[in-house]
Amino acid sequence: MCRSIKTLRPPALPHEATGDDIHAAALQFVRKVSGFRAPAAHNREVFDRAVEEVAEATARLLADLEVRGAHPVRPPAPEPQPDAV
Repeated sequence: MCRSIKTLRPPALPHEATGDDIHAAALQFVRKVSGFRAPAAHNREVFDRAVEEVAEATARLLADLEVRGAHPVRPPAPEPQPDAV
């Protein structure tokens, strides 16, 4: 397992995973599986396509997961504003 890939679901992540979070994990996965940090020009298209496909599959997985017993992800409460005079 690639240690750079982080768990993207709550409670491991205090917020909902962003597109950037998902893309970074997909890129790390494809790098690990392919053995290339950056592919040669003749492999760039297939490498990039694999990253996008893994990212799409990851987004679907996260959207469809049902995590029982977990607290719902909530954005932080807004700070109280002083009353206007």
